[in-house]
Amino acid sequence: MDTRKRPAGSSHAGSPVCWPSSFLRQPPRVLIVEALPPWWSETGTVLCEALDNFLSLACSLDGPCRIPLLSLYAIGRQQECLLPFVQVRGNLARLRSCVEELRSIPGEGCIRGPARGGELLRQAVLDSLQQFKQYTRHTSAGNQASNNTSVEVTVVTSQPGRGVVRQLEAGLKGADLVSLRRLLVVQINTAADWGHDTPSPEDTHTETDDCLMLGTEVDLQRVDNSVVAMETVLKAWLHEQGGDREHLHLLMPSNLQNPMCVKCDMQERLLSPALFPLAPNLGVKTESIRDFLPAAKASANHSPPPQRLKAIKALRADGVCESVLYGLPLVIRPTTCWQLDWDEMETNHNLFHALCHTLRSRDLFLLVRLEPVQNSTAGVSGVYSHYVLQPSPSLSLLLKPVVSRELLLPCSLPVSNQDPPPDAMQAIQACLVQLDEDFVFNPLSLSSSLYQHLRNRGLLSQPRYPYRLQQAAHRAQAQPLEGPKATHSRPPRQNQSRQLGTNSKVRATVAPLPSSSSSFSSSSMGPPPSKASRPALTLLSSGSSRRAPAPTRPLEDDDDDEAMMIL
Repeated sequence: MDTRKRPAGSSHAGSPVCWPSSFLRQPPRVLIVEALPPWWSETGTVLCEALDNFLSLACSLDGPCRIPLLSLYAIGRQQECLLPFVQVRGNLARLRSCVEELRSIPGEGCIRGPARGGELLRQAVLDSLQQFKQYTRHTSAGNQASNNTSVEVTVVTSQPGRGVVRQLEAGLKGADLVSLRRLLVVQINTAADWGHDTPSPEDTHTETDDCLMLGTEVDLQRVDNSVVAMETVLKAWLHEQGGDREHLHLLMPSNLQNPMCVKCDMQERLLSPALFPLAPNLGVKTESIRDFLPAAKASANHSPPPQRLKAIKALRADGVCESVLYGLPLVIRPTTCWQLDWDEMETNHNLFHALCHTLRSRDLFLLVRLEPVQNSTAGVSGVYSHYVLQPSPSLSLLLKPVVSRELLLPCSLPVSNQDPPPDAMQAIQACLVQLDEDFVFNPLSLSSSLYQHLRNRGLLSQPRYPYRLQQAAHRAQAQPLEGPKATHSRPPRQNQSRQLGTNSKVRATVAPLPSSSSSFSSSSMGPPPSKASRPALTLLSSGSSRRAPAPTRPLEDDDDDEAMMIL
């Protein structure tokens, strides 16, 4: 397939899961893990499990490349580069072996001094930058310039975060940090850290000044000592990291000549299951009933068994965020299957009515899980999908897929407690007044011009003379059928030049071979008899009784030659 016509890195072209021009400036990543005792004995298992889960996800992720390169350093008794820069996608075996090597670092031993630990961190940062320069110089030789001109470094530590930031700022001053895009210090809070290391406004202001003097961005993030918290830190790498231009322009009506433009950025809330071709049963296909039913081979007399949804929780409707629901919804109604008797159908209808009424009156949603089909091994992968059932007043439920922990991306959206400025409020309110307001949304009032587009496309692709194309197709199919017969028959004879009359009908007869007893009297041990030459052809003209002799030419004869040839 031509790469110009192929979607960006995805084999599932039916659903555009990302913006086409996104993920062009994803930076390479460097992870520096401070595995110092005694904290490593508490945080090592959690960090390695989170890192193992994240790498399993990132290596199998389809679509555009979100993490082009990854390098891993460990700070223990000495600085050690466990993994030089390698590509993440399709490299799970090597990355997992690196995680196992990190897991094997002992968590007991002597505590090194803070100054010595800060020096090792400084050396690891500078070594990663030097390694990145060498890698880009080696890979870009003879190729186009890469968009990844800077690297992001993440330092994971259990020591007080502010102290680590100060040590890095003091140690990196005066160094060449042109290729350093961002430096993030992640502090894992242990049980002994609660209530300590709370930053004051003065300390925050001092750290900001130091960051400006350093010439690069240094951030401090505190997380809990849990697998989910560390997965959230690592999954932030999967977000689009462009930032050089806004993603969206929202045009609002205005009294001026030009509409008001509100510039926005877009952010993914979850990873689409369509990006994981090897992980089925994630609820990605809810476009039709056929997609939702189990993929089992069913004959004409036996339909596939019904899917089973097991209710596991009741959710408050106001506690479910719309951003965690995805896919196309399906409407659930009480069954009208003719194989049920009337009593069973009526009882089932009453139960469904009671379920809808109870959920709606209590403002509840139902969280369900797709159970594997009984006595069936088709599509069994151990992966579960979850859905939310929403009630409606029309005696029906709405089935929507809900995201799971593995697919959820971090999203920090703080709630603003301050009112916007008065001039901005007045401008937006003046724009909204010019829009029509509907109390009930009717999708039939919207038109996408899809009908006209499909007509135009169909007429352009339709052949002008379909009957002639069908005849040509039939002739093309009939020609290969005669081919095998011609290949198994005898070789065609060479054409003989004949002088024929212009207005007379000519018939040529071939006389049979004369029987000769000498041909059969030869010994079986002797040489085979020579081929007898065919007599001369006699041309019989219908317009004259005179026989004209034909040109004589010896012809080879086979055992299955016909005795007469009509021209």
